[in-house]
Amino acid sequence: MKRSHFAAGAAAFSTIGIVKSKARAAQFEYKFGHGTPVDHPQHVRAVEWADAIRRDTNGRLDIKIFPNNTLGSELAALSQLRSGAIQFYSIQGVSLGTFVPAVQMDGVGFAWRNSQQALAAYDGPLGDYLRKEVAAKGLRPFPKVFDYGMRVVTTSTRPIRTAADFQNLKLRTPPAQISIDLFRTLGASPTPIVFPELYTALQTHVVDGQETPYLTISVAKFYEVQKYLSVTNHMPTIFWFLANQEAWNALPPDIRAIVDKHAVTFALQERRDIARESAATADKLRRFGLQFNTNVDTNSMRAALAPFYGRWKNEFGPTAWSLLEATSGKLG
Repeated sequence: MKRSHFAAGAAAFSTIGIVKSKARAAQFEYKFGHGTPVDHPQHVRAVEWADAIRRDTNGRLDIKIFPNNTLGSELAALSQLRSGAIQFYSIQGVSLGTFVPAVQMDGVGFAWRNSQQALAAYDGPLGDYLRKEVAAKGLRPFPKVFDYGMRVVTTSTRPIRTAADFQNLKLRTPPAQISIDLFRTLGASPTPIVFPELYTALQTHVVDGQETPYLTISVAKFYEVQKYLSVTNHMPTIFWFLANQEAWNALPPDIRAIVDKHAVTFALQERRDIARESAATADKLRRFGLQFNTNVDTNSMRAALAPFYGRWKNEFGPTAWSLLEATSGKLG
């Protein structure tokens, strides 16, 4: 579809994002976009979520799912969500932070030891606070976030054992200021590269390494162009599940209750899938030849990040930071 035609179509439904079709029984036809491939747990569970909603609403709400960034990049799709051109979207916290700064908290390095600790924070008072921040921007956050797993570092040059090993390392990061600041403070040379170009950048040594969860490393076949995997577990990969607020308000209360009920089930199932598949994928990556380094001195990294923690404490404010430290422990 040409961009001009898409924009025209988006504008036509920008008020509440409803598409009514005479050819279908559905009263509401909504779109859900996300960035994962069709074999990723999020997409698999999303299909079940949409099917359950279609069944329990007697076909009144029909949700079409668009995986693998087919609706555009994260920021492009976020713009469509805000306008109402799409009605549901999932997006990583550090990316959503360009619009809702507080939700970048998943980018605070070495705050949580594992996904379970991070998810407990997002299911608790910190999550409640952040959901209010999202709602204040006109988006409707669902009660549970998705988990893509803890992030680890792969490199072609050397394993990462202490903070000193980051010195001058050309490391790809997402184009999020908190991610760039994190690795620059550790002494690396962070290089924002869009994900579709990352494999080639690693292959041609534009960058020495990257940092993503196990499943991403496997699906993207980074093991073909990297030598070491260092189990830094430096941050969780939190994805927010969002609705356009006006599109949400347009749904009758009984449909909203059904969507919410299944959204919670959807998120909890996705989290369990990720936990199980992350462990299996780690074993697979070893078999594919990545040299695992589990001897990572995270204390040296936390110590090196004292200035980083100070900057982002000021950025987030004392309330949000105290809620973070209630689960992470004292930072800085």
